[in-house]
Amino acid sequence: MIAANKNSFADKTGIPMSLLWGYAGILIFMMGDGMETGWLSPYLKGRGMSIEQNASLFTAYGITVAVSAWFSGVLAEGFGPKKTMLAGLLLYLAGTCGFVGYGLVDLNFPVMIVTYALRGFGYPLFAYSFMVWIAYQSPKEKLGRAVGWFWFVFTGGLNVLGAFYSSWAIDSLGYINTLWSSIFWVCIGAFFALVLNRAAFKPNTSGNEANGKARELMKGLTIVKEEPKVLLGGIVRIINTTAQFAFPVFLPMYMEKHGFDTTTWLKIWGTIFTSNIIFNLIFGFVGDRLGWRNTIMWFGGIGCAITTLLLYYVPQAAPGNFAVVLTAGVLWGACLAGYVPLSALVPSLVKKDKGAAIAILNLGAGLPVFVGPALVGLFYSAVGNEGIIWILAILYFISAVLTRFITLPDNAKTLHHVKEEEMRPVELKLEN
Repeated sequence: MIAANKNSFADKTGIPMSLLWGYAGILIFMMGDGMETGWLSPYLKGRGMSIEQNASLFTAYGITVAVSAWFSGVLAEGFGPKKTMLAGLLLYLAGTCGFVGYGLVDLNFPVMIVTYALRGFGYPLFAYSFMVWIAYQSPKEKLGRAVGWFWFVFTGGLNVLGAFYSSWAIDSLGYINTLWSSIFWVCIGAFFALVLNRAAFKPNTSGNEANGKARELMKGLTIVKEEPKVLLGGIVRIINTTAQFAFPVFLPMYMEKHGFDTTTWLKIWGTIFTSNIIFNLIFGFVGDRLGWRNTIMWFGGIGCAITTLLLYYVPQAAPGNFAVVLTAGVLWGACLAGYVPLSALVPSLVKKDKGAAIAILNLGAGLPVFVGPALVGLFYSAVGNEGIIWILAILYFISAVLTRFITLPDNAKTLHHVKEEEMRPVELKLEN
């Protein structure tokens, strides 16, 4: 009777029930990891660091995030998700202790760069390795919903719970103690995902052989040559969240000029991503029905281009108006979720070596952490806030154009439709 209820719940939601504890662990881990996202840049600027220095710090962090994200898929497939996720946890803890304990105390910038970069290896190995687990555990007709739930808990922890927790903690605990408290939360998340989560992992490749592992690592490099559409998917994934990681470097200070202090901005930022995680689920269902590519192009690319501009111009038109600015932010967060089906589309472009395809997707998810701050650091002095906003909006439009060329066989809407087309001749033959 219990199993039937579980199956019913899984059928309705699209969550692989065997991975439920893992989803919970990702949520809590990412809450600990992301609690400083909305306030670290204004905090450091208040202590005397420039926007360009902040951008350099976040860029160094983003480089290691990108490298870690690149290898997370194939490492998870070769060595197993649990081992890869454990490595991510240990690197995160080492980096956090160095950054908070030694770098921030005296604003020792070289130490801050090195330790914050070390910290960047952590969350991609922990979170993105879990995506490989999902790809193997989920029924293909529900893969869009399963990855929608992943991005729900990932973003819910990183940008929602982290922001709302910080809006309380920085007043109650102080900035430094808030950062120290992240260790508690990531350890709780790791306990859920690595101890309570007992799901099996059965890759298609022989991950126990050293040669097999080496081949999997090479697949992460060669898959783009074998299937160029995977490369396009990776580029679109980069554009997807570039603004998300560029905004924290300069937007809090811009908002402060138009009537929103740090605490108020954290509430806006958290609500933006509350909208985002809700629409992560909605667009998982929408993508499975209307087509993954169409959802990415129109809701993701075009929607984000328009709402990115709104986030800049609305505060000028309605300075200090919390509700109006919040509405613009909520719309941007909703459109950002339009890219969710990309996590189903890209692995479905290949029949095997899904870990390699996911490696490209994960690299695309990691690079924005570097690309976003780097764009700010390179162009802020020349073009200012308005120029950065327009660069981000144009990138979103380009992503919509690129998505037009990421097609499944016979222009099918989803992998489920591909399988239906493949089965149709068999059905006709049986009828005859």
